[in-house]
Amino acid sequence: MTSAATTAARARGRGRAAARGTARPGVVWALPALVFFGLFALVPLVLVAVLSFTSWSGLGSPAFAGLANWSRLFKDPVMLQSLWLSVLLTGLGVLVQTPLSLLIGVWAAGPQRGRAVLAAVFFVPLLLSVTAVSVLWRALLDPNFGVPAQARWLFGDGNLLGSRTGAIGVLVVVSAWQYTPLHSLIYQGATRAIPKVLYQAAAVDGAGRVRQFFHITLPQLRNAVVTSVILMVVGGLTTFDSVLILTQGGPGSDTTITAYYMYEKAFKGFDYGAGAAIALLLVVVATAVSLVVVRLSGYDRMAGTQEGLS
Repeated sequence: MTSAATTAARARGRGRAAARGTARPGVVWALPALVFFGLFALVPLVLVAVLSFTSWSGLGSPAFAGLANWSRLFKDPVMLQSLWLSVLLTGLGVLVQTPLSLLIGVWAAGPQRGRAVLAAVFFVPLLLSVTAVSVLWRALLDPNFGVPAQARWLFGDGNLLGSRTGAIGVLVVVSAWQYTPLHSLIYQGATRAIPKVLYQAAAVDGAGRVRQFFHITLPQLRNAVVTSVILMVVGGLTTFDSVLILTQGGPGSDTTITAYYMYEKAFKGFDYGAGAAIALLLVVVATAVSLVVVRLSGYDRMAGTQEGLS
């Protein structure tokens, strides 16, 4: 009896230890991340919000200006155009990058010969900074010495950045060239997590690769698609570096997106109050659009797509 009681006690002790081991970590573990987020995200955001109600040239002390910056903001035609351009570039980026990254990610998840080498080469742009990529493409697209100058039968006068359509097209292509690998990685990982038994069952039923893609792969990648689109939306609305280096908001103000207009107001026009108002508005718009995407897609209510599968 004593031996049986001892064994039972040990089993209960192991059970309690296992339960403690699988319990969720306490709030203490999240403190470093919360402190970092507070210092480098929340505090600057609050300071920008305060600055948006002031008039400040960068010298002296900011003077309270009330709603003057905001009232001028919504009457500024360039500001309204910049919002439209930001939404346009973001939408074009989503339309171009989503199918490309989806197809490449699904392909890269397969067992094709030489896949690893080709995937590694394709992911090289992801390792480069936005500045390096923009400088590279500006040199390639130079109307005097770049690729357009050698193929005028295709590019006309070669000055792609000299027209609104050409400049917007270049920004979309450059962004897709650099960031499609990132979203391909998301789809590659999500595709590899799909149980192979689904494809085996579909093959037994006579489904080919196309039907398997549309009836198995795409539904299983729903969460990954929403995640990728949200990243594209936030990244597209806050794009700045490529516009600064490639077009500088030109020709005229045809590519002056909201983030670049904020830079012009604050750091070129020395109107930091107006620049802060634009920055805060951009944060609100990006957050609102992301929440709309999450809400419409049902992402916040999604469960695992592999529930019940071993």
